[in-house]
Amino acid sequence: MAFALELRDRYVWGVEKNGDVSAQVIRAAKKLAAQVGELQFGSPVTHVYNPLAYAWKPHEVYLRKFGATRKRVVLLGMNPGPFGMVQTGIPFGEISAVRDWLGIRERVGKPNPEHPRRPVTGFDCVRSEVSGQRLWGLFARRFGDPARFFAGHIVMNYCPLAFLEESGRNRTPDKLAPAEREALTGICDEYLRAIIGSFRPEWLIGIGDFAAKRAEKVFAGAALRIGRILHPSPASPAANRDWAAAATAQLRSLGVWD
Repeated sequence: MAFALELRDRYVWGVEKNGDVSAQVIRAAKKLAAQVGELQFGSPVTHVYNPLAYAWKPHEVYLRKFGATRKRVVLLGMNPGPFGMVQTGIPFGEISAVRDWLGIRERVGKPNPEHPRRPVTGFDCVRSEVSGQRLWGLFARRFGDPARFFAGHIVMNYCPLAFLEESGRNRTPDKLAPAEREALTGICDEYLRAIIGSFRPEWLIGIGDFAAKRAEKVFAGAALRIGRILHPSPASPAANRDWAAAATAQLRSLGVWD
């Protein structure tokens, strides 16, 4: 109940609830980018990409364009994929979905250092992120116009960093060393509280188990409805059996969608 009372107060985590929502979320994202940029990670992680640094412009445009109002539903991903947000700065940012449906195409820089097997070429990337194709494809088919989707929804990521091993293999945040994971989640939990305080949604939906568990932990006992849907990654056999139908059924079962 304490969380619910905070949402009704004049201030939510230090920001006026009637202020510009996108400005609040942009400030939170800048703070997040700076804080995680100070963290150190050891073997087997050899490279850490922070799209909120080198791909800040498209991320900022996304928040200004689609994050200016309260949302009924916040959908929460885990962290950037190598051919999605790593390239475009947008959560689940598959190139064609971001460019053609969201209408965003901005300059993207380079991470430093850059892994030779995982180059960042921004909107010139020829690889496609299947997870992003599936996620944004579902929303495009259901809502048609992005404005209809973003009138009540937004997609965000819990962690802004991508972790690469020497081979170029992606390492997810849950596989980090305990001390590294604890330092990272402390910062990302604070960010999650900030964006929920700004968007003030009815629902927080974790896309996959990791995001859902972080949401449940951060908002345990809060007056916020939390759910989860199957992650669209092709690494999941269940996701390869008509993920869109499965996710739609889960959202309907929860009562998020009619």
